[in-house]
Amino acid sequence: MNPLGRMRAEPGGQALGAGLPGPLHAVPAPARSPLQRALYFLLACASLCLAVAGAFLPGLPSTEFVLLASWAAARSSPRLHHWLHAHPWFGPLLRNWRQGRRVSRPAKISATVSMTVCLGLLIHAGPPAWVAWPAAACMAGVLAWLWRRPEPDASRPA
Repeated sequence: MNPLGRMRAEPGGQALGAGLPGPLHAVPAPARSPLQRALYFLLACASLCLAVAGAFLPGLPSTEFVLLASWAAARSSPRLHHWLHAHPWFGPLLRNWRQGRRVSRPAKISATVSMTVCLGLLIHAGPPAWVAWPAAACMAGVLAWLWRRPEPDASRPA
């Protein structure tokens, strides 16, 4: 949305987000300052790299980094933002989140397995209790929050 509350339009005259699957959503206008846009773009790229790494490394989340990448891309690069939402891997996750903060069952299971493996590795490493207990409590809190998120309807695609 621009400062007047209207949705920003692409060069072809079509509203940004109109080409994305799912309901039309408002895309915030990029930051006005070139420095701010560059910083948001770097944040989007770094978050996307961490999300990809999180798919392979236990304990490193990927969903949160994809959401952060989308948020930062919307403020820096409409092209990157559109690419993320149209991507076959990232798009369904972002559409589910946009349509009611939904998280799919496989994503919940993946996060649970990843955090369980991470906690197991942490306990095996034998850190002091003041490190292990807060980490375990944080993981338990995140998992409790995650499993309370609604799941997308199975009858309609993401």
